[in-house]
Amino acid sequence: MPIEIERKFLVIGDAWRSLAEGQVYRQGYIPTQDKTTVRIRVVGSQGYLTIKGQSTGMTRAEYEYPIPVTDAETILQTLCQPPLIEKIRYRIPLENVVWEVDEFTGENQGLVLAEVELEEEQQTVNLPDWIGVEVTQDARYYNVNLAQCPYKQWV
Repeated sequence: MPIEIERKFLVIGDAWRSLAEGQVYRQGYIPTQDKTTVRIRVVGSQGYLTIKGQSTGMTRAEYEYPIPVTDAETILQTLCQPPLIEKIRYRIPLENVVWEVDEFTGENQGLVLAEVELEEEQQTVNLPDWIGVEVTQDARYYNVNLAQCPYKQWV
């Protein structure tokens, strides 16, 4: 079973900006009856369907499949609950991991988060100077929750 193990942090300062170029992401969520998350994402000219299970610690099941971008756009407009998540993602390889820094726009403007995917929950990772407080266990920072209760509403 494919799994995702990740830690999430607030980002401080701008030192990370010169380390990578960003790519625009748009994504939305299809409502479910349980803790399963169904996400539709558009990155450039590619669409993706992702299904995620409930988190246990830093780990959860994750299945992601490419879909035609026209299908993804239609699903975003017709089946996903607004607002959509809009962000610029920067992929920054450092040491033995890749940091993904998300600079949110739209309803989540002002929020900058960094995620790092791990091989196992106990994996040690050196934190760059621009990494702030860890928010892995704070559900407010999950993208699915930012779509339901945007950052602008709670700061």
